[in-house]
Amino acid sequence: MVVLQTNSSFYPLSTSRYGKVVCYNQTGLIPDHNGWESAYSIQTALPFFMRQLFVANFVYRLFYYMTRPLHLPPFVAQILCGLLFSPTVLGNNITVLNKYFPYKYTMVLETFANLALVYNIFLLGLGMDLRMIKIKQFKPMVIAIVGLVVALLAGAGLYYLPGNGDHDKILAGCLYWSVAFSCTNFPDLARILADLKLLRSDMGRTAMSASIITDLCTWALLFLGLVMFNKQGIPNSMMLYALVSSIIFVFFCIYVIRPGVAWAFANTVKGGHAGDTHVWYTLVGVVFCSLITDACGVTSITGAFLFGLSIPHDHIIRDMIEEKLHDYLSGILMPLFYIICGLRLDLGYLFDSTSIGMLVFVISSSFMVKILSTVICSVFLRMPLRDGFAVGALMNTKGTMALVILNAGRDSKALDVIMYTHMTVAFLVMSIVVQPLLTFTYTPKKKLTFYKYRTVQKLKGEVEFRVLTSVHVLANVSGITSLLQVSNPTKQSPLNVFAIHLVELTGRTTASLLIMNDETKPKANFSDRVRAESEQIAEMFESMEVNNDAMLVQTLTAVSPYATMHEDICTLAEDKRVSLILLPYHKNLTPDGRLGEGNDAHEDINHNVLSHAPCSVGILVDRGMMNVRSESSSFQGETTKKEIVMLFLGGGDDREALAYAWRMAGQEIIKLTVVRFVPSREALVSAGEQAVEYVKEAQVDEECIYEFNFKTMNDSSVSYTEKVVNDGPETIAAIREMEDNYSYDLYIVGRGSKVETPVTAGLADWNTSPDLGIIGDTLASSNFEMQGSVLVIQQYSAANSQTAGNNQEQVGGGAKVANETKPFAEEDDDENEQYQMGMRK
Repeated sequence: MVVLQTNSSFYPLSTSRYGKVVCYNQTGLIPDHNGWESAYSIQTALPFFMRQLFVANFVYRLFYYMTRPLHLPPFVAQILCGLLFSPTVLGNNITVLNKYFPYKYTMVLETFANLALVYNIFLLGLGMDLRMIKIKQFKPMVIAIVGLVVALLAGAGLYYLPGNGDHDKILAGCLYWSVAFSCTNFPDLARILADLKLLRSDMGRTAMSASIITDLCTWALLFLGLVMFNKQGIPNSMMLYALVSSIIFVFFCIYVIRPGVAWAFANTVKGGHAGDTHVWYTLVGVVFCSLITDACGVTSITGAFLFGLSIPHDHIIRDMIEEKLHDYLSGILMPLFYIICGLRLDLGYLFDSTSIGMLVFVISSSFMVKILSTVICSVFLRMPLRDGFAVGALMNTKGTMALVILNAGRDSKALDVIMYTHMTVAFLVMSIVVQPLLTFTYTPKKKLTFYKYRTVQKLKGEVEFRVLTSVHVLANVSGITSLLQVSNPTKQSPLNVFAIHLVELTGRTTASLLIMNDETKPKANFSDRVRAESEQIAEMFESMEVNNDAMLVQTLTAVSPYATMHEDICTLAEDKRVSLILLPYHKNLTPDGRLGEGNDAHEDINHNVLSHAPCSVGILVDRGMMNVRSESSSFQGETTKKEIVMLFLGGGDDREALAYAWRMAGQEIIKLTVVRFVPSREALVSAGEQAVEYVKEAQVDEECIYEFNFKTMNDSSVSYTEKVVNDGPETIAAIREMEDNYSYDLYIVGRGSKVETPVTAGLADWNTSPDLGIIGDTLASSNFEMQGSVLVIQQYSAANSQTAGNNQEQVGGGAKVANETKPFAEEDDDENEQYQMGMRK
């Protein structure tokens, strides 16, 4: 018996393997009605709860931001948050007991923590789309069932293993221990696959299907445990009543609640918008169903989960509830649940009753059981062993559901402090290991993609022009579609467009969204705003092919973190064998005609794509692409020509820009002007070493310019001029003079980041946007008064792509991808041969 004295209350404590028995003075819970006039008002429950809420959120966020750079799932931060306040660390500290977590207010803390858990489980059911549970393949079914059965048997064996905790154990504890041991958290697994860019791989699909089956079986086993055993962990004398009443409630949800909620929404939602009243009634329904299942003897979380499944799919109320509740629950209330889990831990008691060797053996066995069972299954299913290992590791993914199972066993005294702490530590170790293990060991085999037309310059003759374009918001679409429409699609050289709507993967992105995100499946689980925007974007792109038989458009949506979004773009570009990637500039046009501040994340995406693209890349600075001038200049149906100017300074990027501008020529509505800036003799002399490199590139430039002039000499819509300049400022002055004399709708320039020429001397220090290059940045700057849009093009270079690929490090926990350089060797030789031919000529 230990007596701990605090200011005015005594807490006699008795400790057993089921926790501490605490006695306190109940009169201390009565608040002082004098309010803040009394010095004792701070001791009432509400101020203590607010303090606990602040500490829980602060500690959880601290651990979350500490573990995020290590690519660890949030579940690790959740357990560490609770572990910090366990009796082994800070739980027995006098200051913590007096000022933050006194025993007399534990019930208040648990009440709010359980309320948060109820709504969190409701969101889990709300985000689970049962339409995904369609097992079309034999492989995931076998892996899930075999893994679950083997894990249950192994869990039972480890539970009764001599030396693992106290020898006096009960059957209820074995059930809860084994179910927690075998469970797999599907939402966290889907998020790990999304982070590792394995969501659409064969291994990823197999793991997700198997985890769905395991997740549902876990719920069934938990339901069975709640029905079979009472609050004392002994067989339930009311088991038949609990079982029958719970089954009746399940049918009540299917045949009464689900159609009733669908009818209510169909008759009360006006104009496709659900009001706050609908959300309020839905949240009340969660509490109502939770009370029913709690009265049935299967705890309140079962009713919340079933009610979440009962909400109609594809209804905007699901998205509204998700948006209103998720941040509040995960960021404010759920840390209280993690604190409660931590207060129940006792590492000291665990180490006193269990040896270190036994702990290591049980934890390692817990991790290896599913890996070994899945690897063995992969042999019979003819899966690669590396895929079997990866799926087995992913099946060890744990989450909040595992803590729910352990706490259910702890509440019923089926699990004592030793076994509860032991399994929580095992979950912590497994969660720390899974994602880093896959990151550093699982290298998906990258298919070798051989295709010749990685640049626009190589598209000659009757060849299909494939373009991949990505947009973030609706405002990006009009400029890119206008540019694609004037790219001269013909039946001899059709234009095949792959349009991607990029959506950021956030904490609110549900696992069902990750699964349903595919070209051939409806985007049913987007939030209302994102879904509507995606539909508008798709309609705008698809409208291009309505009146043009030479254009084919395919639209899709990519959900990914900003840090790894460029990988999706580059991978899709290589899979679709495109010649050009079109990206919107990260700054959009403001109502006053200027470019806004921009989005730094979008800028980083553009920069990463430029560094790792498997083909040429274009960035469009849209200033109302070709719309305003065309409308103002049209008169009585007269066809207005679009004025396009290509500024040629020299180098591979400029040759690629010339090839794209050349493709636009030949249309009735296009008037193309090519202006080549040539350095004077004095500029070449003063340039020194730069002049030597410039002369080498100029040999190849001459060949391209000669071919262009020769083949367009009879085209009256194409004009070519040369301007001799001494340095960069003269080049800018010449461009300003051109704009003053005649306004252009579109400027096309090469990025020119790898080529320093005498015609740009003196401008590098003023370059604020390296992604646009020197000239492109100058044209896009607010100091350059022009209304035309700017297209900056970077030509694909095999050597640069290999260097960037070999030096690439994944951002945000992406799995390493084996870089294959052989497909590029042939193209590199072609490029070098072309360069040498230019030198000889």
